[in-house]
Amino acid sequence: MRITLRVWVALAVVVGAPAPVRGAELEAKTTAAFDRYVRVAEARMASETSDRGRFLLVDRKPGAERTAVLERLRSGEIVMDRLRERDGDRDIDVPGGLVHHWAGTVFLPGVRVGDAVALMQDYDRHRTLFAPAVVRSVLLARHGDQFQVALRFHMKKIVSVTVDTENDARFTTFEPGRVASAIRSIRVQEVDQAGTPAEQVKPEGRGGGYMWRLNTYWRYLERDGGTYVQCESITLSRDIPLGFGWLIGPFVTSIPRESLTFTMEGLRKALLAR
Repeated sequence: MRITLRVWVALAVVVGAPAPVRGAELEAKTTAAFDRYVRVAEARMASETSDRGRFLLVDRKPGAERTAVLERLRSGEIVMDRLRERDGDRDIDVPGGLVHHWAGTVFLPGVRVGDAVALMQDYDRHRTLFAPAVVRSVLLARHGDQFQVALRFHMKKIVSVTVDTENDARFTTFEPGRVASAIRSIRVQEVDQAGTPAEQVKPEGRGGGYMWRLNTYWRYLERDGGTYVQCESITLSRDIPLGFGWLIGPFVTSIPRESLTFTMEGLRKALLAR
């Protein structure tokens, strides 16, 4: 019986045998390009967060669209926007990698900004609030509004991936009822056979390459009888090798959006339950 390459790779993934699609290595040129993307994005964010009228993405939409999105938010919907940063009039190419840039917004009626921020700063509880996506969460250190946090993420869609991360989180209060935070990954390592006696943490930049970097940028605004929470996530993953889009394409392209949606849903559920 003739076995096609596609079938062979699928079998290899199922039984855990080595498959050529699984290996990836983060290169310096990819990291440098991603860092450039982040610098451009953060410069744009700084101009927005300093202006209350432009603080939320919904408030920068045209009149009719803004009204429609606000209605969707107040009806309980999580509104997702796909973003793409440009350096002036040029796209920012990331050789060897893919940047996944999403924004999610949710409205929490009756919730105060302080409650939302306190929940997100309670990092030791994240493994409960955001399970099963967050397997482990540990606050390593705190200095005022700056936190060092270790998080273990588990992602599954066709393939299953676990990564250990160390993150720097910084919160800024602009005025009562308006807060922003930036959580930047400073270490990301893939974990083989996580949770078993054979568990092995791979060196940084080695492994499947499904998540090499993850930065999230949160904004909290108290208004309209509740709090709006917006999160931008910027994720770096491997690019998709020619011929393997059917296998890992759905993972690297859809997981960032689905993970952000899941996080926003967990946040809403926890705060409204109070």
